Amino acid sequence: MKRVLALLVGGLCLVAVILLMVFTVGMRAKSPIVLNTIRKLNRTYFNPRERDAGEPGAYASLIRHTGRITGALYETPVVAAATEDGFVIALPYGPQADWVKNVLAKGSATIVNEGLTHRVSEPEVVAIETADPYFSAKDQRAHRIFGTRECFRT
Repeated sequence: MKRVLALLVGGLCLVAVILLMVFTVGMRAKSPIVLNTIRKLNRTYFNPRERDAGEPGAYASLIRHTGRITGALYETPVVAAATEDGFVIALPYGPQADWVKNVLAKGSATIVNEGLTHRVSEPEVVAIETADPYFSAKDQRAHRIFGTRECFRT
């Protein structure tokens, strides 16, 4: 019985390591399969739980934007870091994320950060190196691990 349990636990650990490797390599390579899977998981399981996004002390801020095709209003949790004249947001999925396309098409959005609402305009996608100093050391490590190359600056 102990042997079966040990094999089961070992197998589960092996599967977890393999999934972590696929996730990391897929994020670094910007694999559409991995990016789309993670995006769907975030929308389904994680984003709905980020109800405190934008509130004081929350890890995530909230970006409010208008759909470029539907015209619908959307709220997307993001990790925004304040700068002297706006915000920077790392783009681990790259600039092809829907919210990025929406904000670029409209030319403006609203960011709720630490309980305060900020209207932002003139958005652009820039190299992550220009924004990394505004992020915590932990976030900077994540950018390097997952191969984040761009950020969104307003």
